[in-house]
Amino acid sequence: MKTQRIFPGAVLISFGLYFFLEQNKIELFEGFFSWPTLLGIVGFAFLLQAYWGKDYEAILPGVILFGYGLHFHIVNRLNLWPNDIGIFILIISLGFILKARRTKGGLFHGILLLVVSILLLFYDSIFKWFGVLESGLDKALTFWPFILMAVGVYVIVLKKK
Repeated sequence: MKTQRIFPGAVLISFGLYFFLEQNKIELFEGFFSWPTLLGIVGFAFLLQAYWGKDYEAILPGVILFGYGLHFHIVNRLNLWPNDIGIFILIISLGFILKARRTKGGLFHGILLLVVSILLLFYDSIFKWFGVLESGLDKALTFWPFILMAVGVYVIVLKKK
């Protein structure tokens, strides 16, 4: 049975705690009082709604918001943490995959986005492996956005189940 009280309750409690800590200057870690923390709080509330309230559709926004909030906290503290579009797509793919575990839908989307994120995160490393083919691949890869669009059109228009 889904209950819709958990999300607003969790947001109010968490925001109240956040503003109490800010008002009393109790900083849990450096940079705690910032907008990424608020993103994380809302994402955490969505995740509570999803798992505690059995509203599994809330997993995706929960993972995205919590993941983005966590990313923006970590990116300036860890030099090895990537800061490009691939990490954002990876967080979204994780949301789809976790949601698919409970709802049995969206696994294809999650895996597709996971592959795209891995390609984006490790683009330089992957294409160094090709060595001699690299110059030819560079020219071919200028068309990869069009390939993505063509696959998207195929999935939307041509592949009807």
